[in-house]
Amino acid sequence: MQTISSNKLKTREEVRQALKQIVEQIKPHYSKGHAILKLGNNGSAFSDKVAGMEGFSRILWGLAPMLAGEDEEYDIWDHHIQGIKNGTNRQHEEYWGELNDYDQRSVEMAVFGLALLLIPHKLWDPLSSDEKQNLSEWLQQINRVEVHDCNWLFFPILVNLGLKHVGEPYSSSVIERNLTRIDEFYLGNGWYEDGINGHADYYGPFAIHFYSLIYAKYMEREDPLRAKRYKQRAEQFAQEFIYWFASDGSAIPYGRSLTYRFAQSAFWSAAVFAGISPFSLGVMKGIILRNLRYWFRQPIFNEQGILTVGYHYQNLIMAENYNSSGSPYWALKTFLPLALATDDPFWLAEEEPLPPLKNNKIQNQPHMVLCRNKSNNHILAFNTGHPTTNEHTHTSAKYEKFVYSNVFGFSVPRAEWGLGQGAFDSTLAVSEGDNLYRVKRTSTYYEIAEHYMLTKWNPWTDVNVKTWIVPGNPWHIRIHCIQTNRALHTAEGGFALGLEEENYPIKRDENGCFVENKNAQSGVVILHGTGTSTPLFPNANTNILHQRTVIPTIQTEVPIGETWLAHAVYGNMGTGTDVESYSERPKLTINENRIEIHLLKGEPPILIDMKG
Repeated sequence: MQTISSNKLKTREEVRQALKQIVEQIKPHYSKGHAILKLGNNGSAFSDKVAGMEGFSRILWGLAPMLAGEDEEYDIWDHHIQGIKNGTNRQHEEYWGELNDYDQRSVEMAVFGLALLLIPHKLWDPLSSDEKQNLSEWLQQINRVEVHDCNWLFFPILVNLGLKHVGEPYSSSVIERNLTRIDEFYLGNGWYEDGINGHADYYGPFAIHFYSLIYAKYMEREDPLRAKRYKQRAEQFAQEFIYWFASDGSAIPYGRSLTYRFAQSAFWSAAVFAGISPFSLGVMKGIILRNLRYWFRQPIFNEQGILTVGYHYQNLIMAENYNSSGSPYWALKTFLPLALATDDPFWLAEEEPLPPLKNNKIQNQPHMVLCRNKSNNHILAFNTGHPTTNEHTHTSAKYEKFVYSNVFGFSVPRAEWGLGQGAFDSTLAVSEGDNLYRVKRTSTYYEIAEHYMLTKWNPWTDVNVKTWIVPGNPWHIRIHCIQTNRALHTAEGGFALGLEEENYPIKRDENGCFVENKNAQSGVVILHGTGTSTPLFPNANTNILHQRTVIPTIQTEVPIGETWLAHAVYGNMGTGTDVESYSERPKLTINENRIEIHLLKGEPPILIDMKG
């Protein structure tokens, strides 16, 4: 899709044009009654008809802001207004149907609430009295069904705000109940977990904060205390979340729903829309526009210009069970600033680079330590893991790796047999010798200290693993104390390096293995214990960034009893003289009382109590 990849995205008109470049491609895919958008053939957890309704509704996240100006017109809106009339008409063959508990259509209703807030003159006013009643009654169903106890609680809130805005019956009690419950998800320092004992991931910024800032903007007079609180929390969160972004526009890939791609920067769009100023308008504008440019350089559209399910490329292996062909259009939430006038200070501001940031940043709420390289282009998010998990697809890969990288991404298993199908990068995989591997799924204990992180986990009930991580960039260290009642085979995976070329250098010695391509280097080194280092070539399409990869890996036989392993892991951008030499390897000693680590030459040692 050359047109959008060459869009400079400097002005409001260019951002508006980018949205139209995306939306124009869907025109041939409307159903006869325009209430359904069929954008592909992959299945999801819900029916094809609901998936078609999802595709239809998610386009509104971009259309509604773009059409918010009184003079804005776009011919595709005629399709959409006809689809809304038919989709909410019980007598029409494309009627969107009656809601059930935990229904995907509850998710998709939320944007109708936003549209009623932003463009009542284009959505509500043109409807006849019967059509208004149909839409109102269809939306009011959300107050009579259950939604999941997580970010979903905001969907009824947005719907009710929209109904209220156009003078229709709404439920103030549902709004109050759900907002009260969402407050219980707040962890402090701006962070929310996605439900009690849920993860602190992108659902905080592109869902809970995004919706709360819309609430704050429209309810500032009626509910000033909440509006103020939501803005203050968002400003706190911005000081943390900025560390997830690199200077090239990319962001840390972590957690579920990564197919929403440039929704990564939707939080900043909501911040601008709501008028908060955690950073200058130029800084926030830069984050949004660089993220959009980054994504529009990736092959995320198919030959027909339709957004695909995947991350850097079309890839159903890493997708969620709830990802239909229309799901990726949730990313259009990032176009919310189009609702601002052409002469708004945001559009007049000059784009600015990232402000000065710390090299290392501890973030206790998501259980992370983030490390940046000197150029701000490589970000590593070191992770202790979580005491609980969920049943979403590839949860261990998306939430429990030791480290996540915007340059190397992470890999998900393709099947259950062996290291090639498992694609175990940035983790320790453990087997009983039967070629079936387990990885960390939850943490029974974790702590984050100034220079290290500790996590405890159990691949089996009679196997206890303590893992210390010493964060760093480009080198970091992982130390494992394994207490086991069964003989094990372990595989410690480094970063997965993309194989864009046929030939690639591999450097091996008795203690380590390094691989490189034209853009980056990856390696692992044995610092303590035994093992064999080797490059492993996992199945294609397991990594979210690169279709083919190699993972430097250390394999070790672990006997019954207690075994200590320590490995240094290297990941860096560039090759040859462009990077720091990996010949200067970290050093480590383990004695009776402590672990002593020399991570960088010339810096004081890091000391760890090995009984911690």
